[in-house]
Amino acid sequence: MSKKENPEWVEDTIEKIRQKMDWVSEKNKDRIPYKTLKDGSYDDRSDSSIEWSTDDGLNWWTNGFWGGMMWLMYLDTHNERYMEIARNCEKKLETCFQGFYGLHHDVGFMFLPTAVADYKVTGNPESRKTALHAANLLAGRFNPAGRFIRAWNEVNGDDTTGWAIIDCMMNISLLYWASDETGDPRFRQIAMLHADTVREFFVRADGSVNHIVEFDPNTGEMVRSYGGQGYKEGSSWSRGQGWALYGFVNSYAHTGKTDYLDTAKQVAHYCMANIPESGHIPVDFRQPKEPAWEDSCGACVIASGLLELAKYVPELEQHFYGQAAEKILRALLKDRCDWSRDCDAMIQNCTGAYHHEESHHITMTYADFYFMEAIYKYRNAENLFW
Repeated sequence: MSKKENPEWVEDTIEKIRQKMDWVSEKNKDRIPYKTLKDGSYDDRSDSSIEWSTDDGLNWWTNGFWGGMMWLMYLDTHNERYMEIARNCEKKLETCFQGFYGLHHDVGFMFLPTAVADYKVTGNPESRKTALHAANLLAGRFNPAGRFIRAWNEVNGDDTTGWAIIDCMMNISLLYWASDETGDPRFRQIAMLHADTVREFFVRADGSVNHIVEFDPNTGEMVRSYGGQGYKEGSSWSRGQGWALYGFVNSYAHTGKTDYLDTAKQVAHYCMANIPESGHIPVDFRQPKEPAWEDSCGACVIASGLLELAKYVPELEQHFYGQAAEKILRALLKDRCDWSRDCDAMIQNCTGAYHHEESHHITMTYADFYFMEAIYKYRNAENLFW
């Protein structure tokens, strides 16, 4: 997207981001935050009181986004303090390898915005090694019978050996990077086989997507789908729509396979057809009208994905996707952004899952990350992370 298209609102927003992140980063420089507490301050997922070998502490899947926010700020301001905070986050996450049992399919989300970003920006050889370690762990979760990357280690005690989830479309960018970096085609092959499986079993004819699909891990046959964090089975979890849209754009960018671009468009058109007049994105595009739960995080992912898609289509289509992204972002700017010092987070009204009462209309670090990423794309920011 060209900086000339909307210089006033984009530049004004970037200035607000700079002011907010200046004090938020200093306040939380030794933390790895996920969400804000009742007093508006961030929590700390690197807190030593949380068992780091589980998936609730340092292994928490969003822990890479704080470092990613710091790299976005470093690239914008060239202030080395942001680099130092990002590397502090990266160094803490490296200890997750020692615990092993808490690691999962989301090592891409953890190490793409930290170690891969560090290596791309600075050439840090230690970051390269860390990222390749993570890529090998992700590749190790591949099931050849079903041609999918296994999700989670377990869910509430349930065996998830045959489960795959739409979120992993973003994680496989770590495999594309590793293949390019090492020249080993296995990483790319695994990523593409997984993407092909998602196209076949997750994406419906109308562009809506499943969140979770269970396969027989021995035969690869599909067993069933689950509603997951959405409203119900067969519905349309909006953040999952964003993961699919953005993930297939990334797969196209890395491989040039037009099927992936076509799938990204298919999902994008479904999303755009279901954006409410208000521009605020519901948790599930097929949820009941009441209660009117929103997911501003899903909104940010969709908006950034639409802007990424616009990079690979003709000019007329660029405008089409850009307009939809702008509608979402302007709705967030109008009444879902907190620029005060009362709350460490910017983006409000995020939701973890439709049926989790405690996760309705909270803040999430990765909502801020994708919001910032989307805004910086208007200044032709390169795709540093995916």
